[in-house]
Parts: sequence; C-alpha cells; structure tokens
Amino acid sequence: MNTNSILKSLPRILRVGVATLLVTLGMQAQATVIGWTGEGTGAPDNPRTFTLTAKQDFISTSDGNSHYAWGYAHGNEFAMQYPGPTLIVNQGDTVKVTLNNTLPVRASIVFPGQSGVTAQGGVAGLLTREAAALAELPGANAAPVAGPTYTFVATNAGTYMYHSGTNPDLQIEMGLVGALIVRPTGCDVAAAVRCKIAYTNPGTGFDRENLFVLSEMDTDFHWKVYGQVFSGAQVDVDTSTIHPSIWFINGRNAPDTLLENGVYWLPTQPYNALPRLHPGERLLMRVVSAGRDLHPFHHHGNHATAIARDGQVLTSAPGGAPDLTSPEFTIRAIPGQTIDMIYEWTGKGIGWDIYGTPDMNDHTCTNRGDGFDAVTKEWCADHTKPIPVTIPGQLDIAYGESYSGSPFLGMTGILPQGHPGLNTTGGYYHMLHSHNEKELTTDDIFPGGMMTMIIVEPVGVDLDTE
Repeated sequence: MNTNSILKSLPRILRVGVATLLVTLGMQAQATVIGWTGEGTGAPDNPRTFTLTAKQDFISTSDGNSHYAWGYAHGNEFAMQYPGPTLIVNQGDTVKVTLNNTLPVRASIVFPGQSGVTAQGGVAGLLTREAAALAELPGANAAPVAGPTYTFVATNAGTYMYHSGTNPDLQIEMGLVGALIVRPTGCDVAAAVRCKIAYTNPGTGFDRENLFVLSEMDTDFHWKVYGQVFSGAQVDVDTSTIHPSIWFINGRNAPDTLLENGVYWLPTQPYNALPRLHPGERLLMRVVSAGRDLHPFHHHGNHATAIARDGQVLTSAPGGAPDLTSPEFTIRAIPGQTIDMIYEWTGKGIGWDIYGTPDMNDHTCTNRGDGFDAVTKEWCADHTKPIPVTIPGQLDIAYGESYSGSPFLGMTGILPQGHPGLNTTGGYYHMLHSHNEKELTTDDIFPGGMMTMIIVEPVGVDLDTE
C-alpha cells in the first residue's frame, strides 16, 4: 500500500499527524521558492506570459473544517489556489498576464510596485480593466469569461504582491491575492542553477529562501457570500463587519503549514511554510502581508534583519548594501507591505558545543579565520564545552513533539513510549508565528493559525535534493 493510500484511509486529524511524521522522515527540500515562471523568454517580442482564472472553491482549515473562498487558478484547467500561484520573473522581463473569470462578480488584477502597467480587453473598471462576471453574459455557463490582458516591464527586483483591483475590500478577503517575485539582473528563472541574491546590491545574498504570505479570514463572512452566490442573489455584503477568526501562512494554518508542497487533500492550498537551513546559512524570508490586518510576525529564538521593503533596498546609498536597518525579533507586517529579511542561525556564543562533547561525539573544530569551522559551521570558541546545566532524567522532562531526545544538533536519544519521534535528524526547531496570541488559533482551536517552524539541520542532512 502506498503512502497516499495509507493516509486516505485515516481520519483527517490522524492524517495530519501521520503526514507530519512522513514529512519529517523525508521532508521536501525547499532551497528556493516554489512558483510559476510562465511561458516565453521575457523579451518584448516574446513576453513572459501567464494565464490566471478567477474561480470559487473551498479551502481546508486545521480544525477539520472547510470554507468557501475565491482565488486565482493556474490557467483554466486547474483549481483555484489560496494564495494564488506565485509568479516568478526576471528583472527587465516584459510580463503579460491574461485574466479569465468564472465568478459571478467582476474580477481584475492590479500589480502594486510595477510601473507602466497597461490593460487591454475586458470591461472598464474603477482601477483597471476587469473580467466580466459570468452572469453578465447572455446564456453564460461554466466556461470562463475571457478577460483583460495586463502588460508591464518588471523593472525592479524584489518581492511584490498582486491582487484584485475590483472591490478589493471584498475580493482580497475572499482570496484573490498572490505573490510576485522578480529575480535581479544576472539571474535567470529558467536556469538550472538557482539565483542566490535577492537584489544586485551587496549584502543581499542568501543560501535558501522561503515565501511567507500572511493573511486572515472571517469564515462567517465567507459563508454569507456563499449563500448569496448559490441563491442567485447579487453579492452585496458589508465589508466593515469583517472580523477574522482564522489566520494563515501561505494559505494554511498550523500544523498544516508543516506539510509538504502539494499534499493531495489540500488541493487549493499547495504551498507549505517550513524553512530548513544549516548553521551559518542565510535564509531569505520573503514576507507578504496580504490581508487587511497588521500582524506582528515573530521569528522565535533568533533575530532577522530586513534588507528591503516593497522591493526597495534599505540602503543609504544607491546600489549600496542594506544599512538602514537593524536586527529584530518581531516585524510589523503592515497590510499590503512586503519585507525581505535575512535570518541566520550560527550558535555563536551559545556557551556550549552544539554538536556535543567528545565523550558523545568526537569531532574537531578548526577556525577558518572568522571563528567558525569551515564544514560544520561550529563556533570554535565553544568547542568541547558541556552544557552548563545538568540534563534532567527522562521522568523529569516534558518532551515536545519535535525534541530528538538529545540537546545536541544532529543527535537523537531515548524517547518515552508514545512519543511521535518527529525529529529524526536531530534538528533544532524554532517557531515562526504571530505575536498576537489570538492569531495562533484556528476558530479558537490551539495550536493553529499563523504559526509554523524553522528547522536548523546538521550539515550532514541534504537540503538540496527534492
């Protein structure tokens, strides 16, 4: 029996637990953001081309419920996604995005941060050209309505969002939002070797990257819209009454944020949010605040340093390194804003040998010139130092689900009977979450909401092979 057959035979609450274990045993590496690079080369006469379709569907939440939502789909053939497909282009590309529509309301796309956007086709709207509602066409059926085509040149590198420009107070809440990543000059989204710099500026290099689309949802409001849509009534709702009850990272609540990309029972929520890195590596955190509320996004256990906001490097000199910033342990994710941050875990000055003392793990540490070992990235000043406390006996420890049985990186130990044994590689788990406690719940169920983990893995764990 294969893995999917095993999972499908279990109740959902058990599927999540078993899948989490399976993902931990063989987790997908995610050294780069998963996204869609479109068709074409990006040249003016061969634009990088995408087709999105606005659709309705349902999303699953970690409390076992499902909720009505709208979203953008990859072409006409696939289900909508929440958030929409991540579009990845090169700096300087001519980009062409066609929108089709199967919703009973008009829909559109705007591209904040992109200049010179033109739109052709569709119908005139308040902010941009729109795709007509399905019901506006005589004899309309389920076939998508051909809408406008938006064209622009991706002039500046960075992390951006895209969203509906039609009644955005309603349609962003319903799910019509996604991320746009522009790779800097010198990178090529079609190349086999991934790009390792966020901007052409020095100091923006990275080893791994992850996308974090932060959003929230008022489920009662969504079901009110559902009732109007499926009764054939005009969608007419008061968006000033929206009061969120569930919160998301990349369209999922914890613990679903930890599951691999594209698990079959989350067909409309394909993106995970589980960064993994080795000691000393630089993780680029691409944070997109896609909702209507401000979120205090906290990278638990370590600082991170912002390098850009809204695609603008935080530098005091054009083309210079990001120097108008400082390390922070919580960022204010302002609605509509994007932030690029560098997260790095080194263990420097922790006061004890992260790989264990010689009686447990006989290893060396050779200073490469900056205090770290070139291979293990250990801080050599702490080499062979024991943990300055006595480790309690097994009966005196409260074991977290991701504790390996050992406090040392890459080592496992004896675990009590019934422990799920999720941390088979001996990694260090740190939470990434909202610092608003309410947002750590899914309709009042904890743990859930806007929360995930980041795993610092020992150097022997291969993070570059899918």
